[in-house]
Amino acid sequence: QVHLVESGGGLVQPGGSLRLSCAASGSIFRINDMGWYRQAPGKERELVARITVGGSTNYADSVKGRFTISRDNAKNTVFLQMNSLKSEDTAVYYCNAKDIQHDIDYWGKGTLVTVSS
Repeated sequence: QVHLVESGGGLVQPGGSLRLSCAASGSIFRINDMGWYRQAPGKERELVARITVGGSTNYADSVKGRFTISRDNAKNTVFLQMNSLKSEDTAVYYCNAKDIQHDIDYWGKGTLVTVSS
């Protein structure tokens, strides 16, 4: 079992920045890719950014150039630096970790990001 805990959400004005963190614990040796998803009110959960163990990344088109995902494998932590935030970035952000070998997805409980003036 893998346990994920997110932190760093909050209220920010448009154009501002936030940094989300996600700490993994438990059977971390099972983890391959890690990523961030988000779910806005009335919408489906969507991928924001993903990073492999080797550091390869991919992003949703809507956040390219504004968000940066990174991971510290030694600390079992993944980060999401969010800059130039827009109101449409408002959502609950969820950390995800994949156990590719066993085809298992682990999820955190989510952290709320609200972009509003």
